[in-house]
Amino acid sequence: MAGLPFGTLDEITVGGTTLVLAPHPDDESLGCGGLIAEACARGRPPVVVVLTDGSMSHPSSRSHPAPRLRALRQTETQAAVSALGVEGGRLHFLGLPDGRAPCAGAAMEEAAARVAELAQLYQARAILTTWQHDPHADHVAAYVIGRSAARLAGTRLVSYPVWGWALPPRQRLPVDAVAGARLDIARHLPAKRRAIAAHASQHTGVIADDPNGFHLPASLLSAVDRPFEVFLFER
Repeated sequence: MAGLPFGTLDEITVGGTTLVLAPHPDDESLGCGGLIAEACARGRPPVVVVLTDGSMSHPSSRSHPAPRLRALRQTETQAAVSALGVEGGRLHFLGLPDGRAPCAGAAMEEAAARVAELAQLYQARAILTTWQHDPHADHVAAYVIGRSAARLAGTRLVSYPVWGWALPPRQRLPVDAVAGARLDIARHLPAKRRAIAAHASQHTGVIADDPNGFHLPASLLSAVDRPFEVFLFER
């Protein structure tokens, strides 16, 4: 993926508005913060839709029980997308349970219909969501929901890796090759870094009373702190 050719924003997003579907609060910044900033700089701010509520990142915290953590993560996401140039009115939270995003059945279809409705409302020409081989169940669910929504809305489906960068180098995947493009985001790296930093609950000591709570690993933060982002096309 890191060796794909460079492409333009228009080639990736079909030259129109984009809907970014993030499995959790922070994936929008980690996976495509640079693209979001570039789209805003071009006067085409995307719509950002967060699938789950993020309330299970610190399940044993007494200082941040689920309702408080849910609210904190929404506030962090609002600050993050603002740092990238997105106004609050273009940020939507679907509020599905963290760790239990649906991959099939009525719940999946309902979520896909809601995403498709938002895509049509904002006249999005592309839906961007996480890669189907990201090693996280919610990321896989986001891909399935995004794929179904793209079919319902008649838009292009594009995926972006997040945890895919953490896969072991020799792990085999059921794919022969990947098709897509890299987007040069060098000029937006400072904004992307500010957006990631806004998700402080996920990588600092903001929540200190859950020793088993989630913490973004330095290896992943390093992998996404590059002057390009990768976007994969359906083959």
